Amino acid sequence: MSPIVAKKPKMSSLENLKKLTVVVADTGDFEAMREYKPTDATTNPSLILQAAKLPQYATLIDEAVAYGKSRGRSPSQQLEEAMDKLFVLFGNEILKIVPGRVSTEVDARLSFDKEASITKALKLIGLYKELGVDKERILIKLASTWEGIEAARVLEKNHGIHCNMTLLFNFTQAVACAEAGATLISPFVGRILDWHVANTDKKSFEPLEDPGVKSVTKIYNYYKKFGHKTVVMGASFRNIGEVKALAGCDLLTISPKLLKELADSSDDVPQHLSADKAKNLDMEEVPADEKHFRWDMNEDKMANDKLSEGIRNFAADSRKLEALIQEKLKL
Repeated sequence: MSPIVAKKPKMSSLENLKKLTVVVADTGDFEAMREYKPTDATTNPSLILQAAKLPQYATLIDEAVAYGKSRGRSPSQQLEEAMDKLFVLFGNEILKIVPGRVSTEVDARLSFDKEASITKALKLIGLYKELGVDKERILIKLASTWEGIEAARVLEKNHGIHCNMTLLFNFTQAVACAEAGATLISPFVGRILDWHVANTDKKSFEPLEDPGVKSVTKIYNYYKKFGHKTVVMGASFRNIGEVKALAGCDLLTISPKLLKELADSSDDVPQHLSADKAKNLDMEEVPADEKHFRWDMNEDKMANDKLSEGIRNFAADSRKLEALIQEKLKL
């Protein structure tokens, strides 16, 4: 009688995806990171605001407030110091969980101020250094405005600071980021879909025809075709169909809800993006200087709408987070 051989359990869709793409957690929730074991993690003011309201993160809030009181002379200085410290404290805790890097965002209200963005980035890196964290483990997150891209150029070239370009919706934005030498871009898949659903007659798309998926695919192929070192991290997903349609992308940053769906699924995840295939595509290089950048953004209503909206929303959440911290500074 032949022995019974136990069948190996089928790998989850998340495990299959991790073979093709670096998975990044799009959350400020440490428990979700421990559960899904991403390589990297990314945060923004909206995610930090959500996390800051939870009791398990109260000690980080208290530490940031104490730091602000000790460093700032005026109430406004105390608030700024506490906010910067809070973002770095969250990032530092995340780095105790993930083996790779964490993205820390420059205030969205500096999106049109190149010099102030550079100054803030250097300060954040300095705060990480005080905690013993090397800058190689940090990505400074900047909005993909012209000024944000130029700030990234200086930070990358002059200071060796790696940048993650966010709020990216447009092909020329992506080309400009690559030409500036940014380490990574985060094109927003789901927000592109949202705009098309709201502003066109078509209300649903198959994953490979999703306008956000098609945008990221074009950017990825262009980068690989022309040898750009900037890597692509698809972001802001609405469903796992979008995620799987970009399997093979350099990185994908995924919310805990969708990470769970992928972990609970055993469907295969075929590779759709490939650097080798991209190199054989028929594509032409395009200019991305300031003149072309501003004109192309002006002509692209979707990108213009979503960039402006994204900056406004991040700024609004920063103000809400400041209000929370301000109350504690008064105690």
